[in-house]
Amino acid sequence: MGTDDRVTKADSAFRTIGEVASELDVAQHVLRYWETRFPQLRPLQRAGNRRYYRPADVALARRINELLNNEGYTIRGVQQLLAAGDKSPIETEVTAPPASMTAAADDDSLMSELEAIRDDLADALADK
Repeated sequence: MGTDDRVTKADSAFRTIGEVASELDVAQHVLRYWETRFPQLRPLQRAGNRRYYRPADVALARRINELLNNEGYTIRGVQQLLAAGDKSPIETEVTAPPASMTAAADDDSLMSELEAIRDDLADALADK
């Protein structure tokens, strides 16, 4: 399977440093450098220091890349912008909770949804 044939991940999936670097067209060491300069960029680190970028981390890396490479900001300028609470459309779009989560806040509707899922799973197992 070639790199062009890969299945695309869901927007909510975690990304490796290689995937994020490829998407942003920057080297992996650049992302690691950004982690030292932007305290807001903190991917999860697992065994062997493997980095897994959450959707919010990917959005922030996109925003940093956009500011540095397309809008002409310096590292210091981006640091100040982020420290001042920059809320770009890219960043807020990913970090906002889905409408389905806020709509399901009602305990009764949440319970009935969970019961329906449980019943569907039980039916699926019974059919096997």
